[in-house]
Amino acid sequence: MPDYRRYYVPGGTYFFTCVTHLRAKILTTDLGRECLREAIEKVQHDHPFEIVAIVLLPDHWHTVWSLPRGDARYPLRWMRIKEEFTERWLDRGGAELPQSASRARHRQRGVWHKRYWEHTVRDEDDLKRCVDYMHWNPRKHKLVPRVRDWQWSSFHRFVEMGEYDLDWGGADPTPGWEDPEWGELA
Repeated sequence: MPDYRRYYVPGGTYFFTCVTHLRAKILTTDLGRECLREAIEKVQHDHPFEIVAIVLLPDHWHTVWSLPRGDARYPLRWMRIKEEFTERWLDRGGAELPQSASRARHRQRGVWHKRYWEHTVRDEDDLKRCVDYMHWNPRKHKLVPRVRDWQWSSFHRFVEMGEYDLDWGGADPTPGWEDPEWGELA
């Protein structure tokens, strides 16, 4: 088993991938979006962070966060977002998927994959690569023919800021994105 250790940079910027349990396609449903939005808002209120970019797909989401100066507690924020989402999701009739005996023993619910994938953003070029990857992701998964057609993405905000042309992603901008796996193998 690999000796994986998370890298904590106080005030850092991080790219994350978070996957639903058994890749359940719940996140782009009306209920899924509502529960996730509320969970994020609650956690941001209690433990501030800036969402630099985000894309929501049916069974996973990518996001880039910047943490406040001196704060590297992104695991706390992830734990709380998953808890808040799960509570809202189940209270409002969302389904919980079956789980293994091990997951049940560890009191894990059948809503989220146990872990999330994290990458510490090193510099502006790395940030651009991360944001480009996440905005390209709906097209990568063949959910839309053009990046601009995916509605649950910060792509349109980046177009308004002048970071992208509306037709960005018309040709494959993904060289080298197969390594690392960006957390999508989970």
